[in-house]
Amino acid sequence: MNPGDRVRVERGDATYEGILMPSTTPEQVVVKLDGGYNVGVDREASGVERLESDVYAVGGEGGEGEGDESAIEFDEDLPTVALISTGGTIASTVDYRTGAVTAQFDAEDVLRAVPDLAGRANYRGRVVANILSENMTPDVWQDLARAVRAEIEAGADGVVVMHGTDTMQFTASALAFMLETPVPIVFTGSQRSADRPSSDNVMNAVCAVEAAKADCAEVLVCMHETTSDDRCALHRATRVRKNHTSRRDAFETVGNRPLGAVDYDRLSGNGDAEGAADAVTFRRPYAARGERELTLDPDLETDVELVKFTPGMDEAFLDVCEGSSGLVIEGTGLGHVHTDLIDRIAALVGDGTTVTMTSQCIEGRVCDRVYDTGRDLLEAGVVEAGNTLPGTAKVKLMWALANGESAAEAMRTPLAGELTERSTPWT
Repeated sequence: MNPGDRVRVERGDATYEGILMPSTTPEQVVVKLDGGYNVGVDREASGVERLESDVYAVGGEGGEGEGDESAIEFDEDLPTVALISTGGTIASTVDYRTGAVTAQFDAEDVLRAVPDLAGRANYRGRVVANILSENMTPDVWQDLARAVRAEIEAGADGVVVMHGTDTMQFTASALAFMLETPVPIVFTGSQRSADRPSSDNVMNAVCAVEAAKADCAEVLVCMHETTSDDRCALHRATRVRKNHTSRRDAFETVGNRPLGAVDYDRLSGNGDAEGAADAVTFRRPYAARGERELTLDPDLETDVELVKFTPGMDEAFLDVCEGSSGLVIEGTGLGHVHTDLIDRIAALVGDGTTVTMTSQCIEGRVCDRVYDTGRDLLEAGVVEAGNTLPGTAKVKLMWALANGESAAEAMRTPLAGELTERSTPWT
């Protein structure tokens, strides 16, 4: 028997069924119960029976899986979804040496860990990175974008990227600028690891696969929309923000409702087309499947800083930005900083740094024409970013400086749904 097998363990009058987990000693058997809890029992005092091996559909026709117990299944009636792993909590398990959660699963391990994915698609697994999201870098963004392009060129009908939640919005934004896509690219993750009974990994993964089979050919983020296991929201990559450290519904679309949703209740725990047909819905216009040709522009200018202005901020804090190619400022309100900083910002612009202004307010847009400070900033050469989110603005500026002639003009222009020409009330 191998970790990932479904087993029945009997000890005395007690019977346990679940997934066989790794154990630190040969004397112990650790089983993940269907409710999410782990139970450990003495191997010699227990009877252990394997009920199912870790069978899952991966690869294309004629491929081979890893492990003696793995089997390949390919259904010509199902779409193909490329499952790309970068690490993070959704691809994490408990490190039994320390008790901490660590990112160590590859894409095929995720399929073993989420058996509810079976029957929904044919899967091709690929590992781009195996890191926690705080260790994400622009180099990995570029590797990921190339991997996504390769999967689409190989015939994938949709792509699911499994990613840690802390920096997911940055990576998703980067791909939205780097790629034009004819198929859905769906980011998902989990706030709580599979070893916790309140884990959101299964529902998020299942909903992401359904979204990857749907019609919206954009870069999306798929995470819980409520604290219950009822539906996942589909956020446009360039308008989403993680607004809570640990809640399962931590992600929100800023300035509007989510672009769409996946009704998990409608999926009813099965992958058949009838149950999933109406599960994915969209609330606003989007780029449709097949509407755009596949293109990749992966170049990034990494010498870009993001600085948040605060009262009492020392002018010397901008020393780190001297010589940078780009600077994004999170200003107050409509996009302001202390007037004593304006001359220093003007000097940065004069030395060739593209300086973009965003707002540290969650909602609303920059407008530096209302107050004298804003007008002085415009005179100094600062570029308004409208209602672009600060993190998205940094990623966009990195991309714009490396692609095209005028980064300043690009920051004023909607490119991937990050910027609206006007702000309107929504309900």
